[in-house]
Amino acid sequence: MASGNALTPRLMDPRPMDPRPLADARRALPSVRRFAFELPARTSSVARARLLAHERLTLWGCGEDVRDTVALVVSELVTNAVVHTGSARVICELREGQDRLRISVHDEGGPAGPRIRDCGEEERGRGLILVDAVSSAWGADPTANGTGRVVWAELAHGTELPC
Repeated sequence: MASGNALTPRLMDPRPMDPRPLADARRALPSVRRFAFELPARTSSVARARLLAHERLTLWGCGEDVRDTVALVVSELVTNAVVHTGSARVICELREGQDRLRISVHDEGGPAGPRIRDCGEEERGRGLILVDAVSSAWGADPTANGTGRVVWAELAHGTELPC
């Protein structure tokens, strides 16, 4: 009996496949690297988040300037999630593509969304001002279930190779 009929679909075409179109399609897909980790929403997690991000970017071959900038952004976004939300945990994700590196921190919700505010002479409250200064873009989106948010920042690569 031949493989596949009206009741049993053919699982495989018996003719040999030409591998060139598949290889061309793989080359055409943009290269994306992704790393995510979850930490308890405690102030001690901020240093751990910075360290995890720094180690991953070192593995990816990113330069010191990129690692330092990402460490600053991760530190500020995780700090905001810990201090300004009622989260029990935070999830940090690094996603590096051809033209940008995106840092996002998922929290479990809180009283208000992130905003830049005038801090005057205060030591606190400058986190998003710093994020805005070093990022090509940043913002916040509600999570799919609507109870939390994802605060993100992007660092542009331009046209050079990633990291």
